[in-house]
Amino acid sequence: MKLQDIDKIKIIKKNVILATIIKAKGSVPRNENVSMVISSSMQFGTIGGGELEYQITRKSKSLLNTLNCNQKIIELPLGPSLGQCCGGFVKIQLNKFKNGKDLLLKNNLKEQIINKNQNLYIFGAGHVAKALLSKLDGVGFNIFVIDSRENFISKINADYVFPILSKEHNVIIKNTPSKSYYLIMTHSHLLDLTICDLLLKKNDYEFIGLIGSKTKKTRFTKRLMEIGYDQKSINNIECPIGINSIKGKEPDVIAISIIARLLEYQSSLTNNEKNYIKLVQNS
Repeated sequence: MKLQDIDKIKIIKKNVILATIIKAKGSVPRNENVSMVISSSMQFGTIGGGELEYQITRKSKSLLNTLNCNQKIIELPLGPSLGQCCGGFVKIQLNKFKNGKDLLLKNNLKEQIINKNQNLYIFGAGHVAKALLSKLDGVGFNIFVIDSRENFISKINADYVFPILSKEHNVIIKNTPSKSYYLIMTHSHLLDLTICDLLLKKNDYEFIGLIGSKTKKTRFTKRLMEIGYDQKSINNIECPIGINSIKGKEPDVIAISIIARLLEYQSSLTNNEKNYIKLVQNS
């Protein structure tokens, strides 16, 4: 489910279904607690697509038209009966609500999405930031964009983005949550350097990405070492930011490369956590 779906769900006037995976075993397309919303003519989110989602959508629309029944539990093996070879099993709960507002009021979907997401702060609202914003919803981040230029901030109208007009970057960074993600791409190299300094000084970040070339990284390394940071700390700033194998200088290409790198980084954290759990269990 995406944040931009919430306002669309809110205006649904008729009965609507919330379909939630409440149990999943084996190889499954989505995990437990994943939901989708189904009305008579629209659907938002996905529980995995394919024949599974088709059957759940069909059963949901049947429940929409069933009187005196507001809930249904469906158990489906992901095998030959669904034309699938995953071999897993899912149990899905269907809940009917009188309209979109009723569903949102009783389930706090927006809060669930925000709480599940990581916080991503983008400093600079230029071309690359604009390209990023059009692609980031649904990827797993709460998106904040900070810029001191009102004419740039005022053009951000996506309801899943939190635009911040400010020159007080130190105040913003001081108040960001622990282990946030940061992308630095302002209109000024001096401002970029200042933000790098503030983030390293705070020393409570999960990821720092700096847009620029290898030459820019070399110059920033020199300046940051002069300020007093060691090489290990400076190396935590990724510059250039993105996947090395993705080439191109177009804003959309750069944005895709950056998002790919963010997802790659998140996957590495998940794998490290799994390896740690195995290590503890075997010790």
